[in-house]
Amino acid sequence: MRTRLLGGLAALAAVFTTALPGRAQSPGLYSGGLSDSGGLPGLPSETLPLPLGNPGSQGFYIYGDLGYYFQSQTLGNQVVARRGLVDSTGAITGTPGTLIGSGDPALTTRDFGRRGYVPALNLGIGYKTTDGTSITGRYLAFSSASYNASATLVPQGFRGSQDLADTFLTSPVFNFPPQYAGPARKTAFEGSTIVRPFIDQNGNVQLTQVLGDGLFYGVWNGASTSVLSYKTDYQEAEIGARVPLFQTEKSRIYALGGARYNWFFERLKWITTSFDVDGGSLPSYSAEYTNTLSQRLYGPYAGVGHDVYLGSRFAVSSDLTGAILLGVIKERAKYKLSDNSASNKRSVNELRLVPSAGANLNLWWYPIQGVQVRLGYSANTFFNTKNIEQPIGFNMGAIDPIYGDQAFRIIHGMNFGVGLFF
Repeated sequence: MRTRLLGGLAALAAVFTTALPGRAQSPGLYSGGLSDSGGLPGLPSETLPLPLGNPGSQGFYIYGDLGYYFQSQTLGNQVVARRGLVDSTGAITGTPGTLIGSGDPALTTRDFGRRGYVPALNLGIGYKTTDGTSITGRYLAFSSASYNASATLVPQGFRGSQDLADTFLTSPVFNFPPQYAGPARKTAFEGSTIVRPFIDQNGNVQLTQVLGDGLFYGVWNGASTSVLSYKTDYQEAEIGARVPLFQTEKSRIYALGGARYNWFFERLKWITTSFDVDGGSLPSYSAEYTNTLSQRLYGPYAGVGHDVYLGSRFAVSSDLTGAILLGVIKERAKYKLSDNSASNKRSVNELRLVPSAGANLNLWWYPIQGVQVRLGYSANTFFNTKNIEQPIGFNMGAIDPIYGDQAFRIIHGMNFGVGLFF
């Protein structure tokens, strides 16, 4: 898909440039910086053994950047599983729905830990006219960031009650059909003798034994493992023009404008597994839940930039842009058994306006004719996107996770790129 998108951007750029009139030769632009290494004083005339052209003349160019970026954390905090089991029938405690065990949180969405920077690749192709106007198409893709967290039958330090209740995990899923009943007897608890103390009429401590099927009903009641995974992706594409507004021998101010596409993707997956008294687990004893939030943003952008030649083959540039984007929001939440025998899902689509503002600061180096090297910092902010405040809707009969408004979201980081002119 990325290959087709790059090809389409290149073709569109070529179509636009055929309509541009020819003008007198003057410095051109590449990715917001001075690209006329043949027209600035003090730059070398050496060339590589490649079919490179003079950046001060009309022609095509390509470039590639490697970046390292960080984006805002948007996933909210929610308790997913607690230590213990729920007495479904009341046979043990005398009251149905009573929690046996400490009830301490065993797994939350904060257990993913700290988020880090991720690598990204930015590829572009453009066409530059002799008057300094350039048309550029580019595509940026982040490497997928994946985070994992889990809780098992082993509590921290092996600390728990003698009846082993805290070796089990319970989540408050309800309104589920019988296919999600799970094993009739849970490992090392219901399948063996349950020994619980009680005080008799004489005030003496006695022990009682309980056996039976279905005392801890449901895959999520008395599970042995609960596993979370969280994945994020980000992509953007752009086609636009840079047009000089004012320039001197070593300085230039230029206008920016075009169309932009941004895509934020988040997916949380939760797998809960129960084991029977023999330590085995069937696919029907494992339930999966996924929550996917996809936000595709489309719209125009405009801005202004300034670059200055410093001498000794170096230049600096800065860009500021703003955009009004239409967000196409897709929310998807689904429960299913691992054997695919039962499922239930929720699908919601939404439209909203998302303002955006961005800034770039770059240092340029022109080592030889037709070659340009760049080191930069970029930041892109978005207002009025959505986030996942509480990713799990525990009511399977009407799945309703909570999505909120992300007033401010930022993507920023360093990047390094090389451009070639033909």
